[in-house]
Amino acid sequence: MSDIHIADATMVRRDDPDDIVARLEEDIIFGRLAPGARLTEDALMSAYGTSRHFVRQALVDAERRGIVRREKNVGATVRFYSAEEVRQIYEVREMLTRQAALMIPLPAQQGLIDELSALQRQYCARADLQDLRGIHEANDAFHLALFSACGNPYLVRSLQHYMNLTLPMRAKNLADSDGLAQSRRQHELMIELLKGRDSWALAQLCVDHMQFSKKDYLARIGDERAEQEGPRS
Repeated sequence: MSDIHIADATMVRRDDPDDIVARLEEDIIFGRLAPGARLTEDALMSAYGTSRHFVRQALVDAERRGIVRREKNVGATVRFYSAEEVRQIYEVREMLTRQAALMIPLPAQQGLIDELSALQRQYCARADLQDLRGIHEANDAFHLALFSACGNPYLVRSLQHYMNLTLPMRAKNLADSDGLAQSRRQHELMIELLKGRDSWALAQLCVDHMQFSKKDYLARIGDERAEQEGPRS
C-alpha cells in the first residue's frame, strides 16, 4: 500500500470539520488518493492545514460513508474493493436502478422534465468549468431527482446508499473526458425517453449508464494489483 500523497496541498489552516471531510472525500473519489493508500494523521494534518482532532473526525465520517477503512494495528487506508466486491455491489445497484426506472410513470410530468433539464444545464456548466466537486454534486442531484419520480422513498434511499458506496468507483470518471462526454449524452437521452412511453428502454439506459465507471475501476485495481505483485518469474 502506498503512503498518502495529495497534489497541490494548501498550507492554510482550516478548522471547519465539514470542509476537511469534503476535501478528504474529494481527494479519494477523484482518485488523488488511490485505493489502498495509507492515511496517516500527520500527513493529513499537513496537507489540509488542520488539527489532529479534525483529521480524526474526518476519518470517522469517511469510514461511515464507506470510503475509508480503519483497522487495528494498521490504521486508516482508502477503502479498497476487490473485483468480486465491485461486481456484487454493482449487481445490487443495477437491480435497484432498473426497478426504480421501470416505476417512473411515462410520459413523465412536465415538471420532472423541467427539473432534470435545469439540473443537466448545471451539470454541463460545471463540466465546462472542469469543477469536479460541482460536476459530482450536479450529477448526483440529477439521478436522485430522476429516481425520486418512482414514487417509493424507501427504494430511493436504498439507491442513494449504493450510489454513495460506489463513489470511489464512479466519481473519478467525472474527470475523464470520454466518460464525462458519454455521461452528458446519456443524461440528455434519459430526458428524451421520459417524454415517451418506453419504460424498458429508459431502465436499460440507466443500467448501461453505470457500466463505464465499473469497468474503469476494475481495470484500475487490476493495474494497481499487478504493480504491487511485480513481474512473475
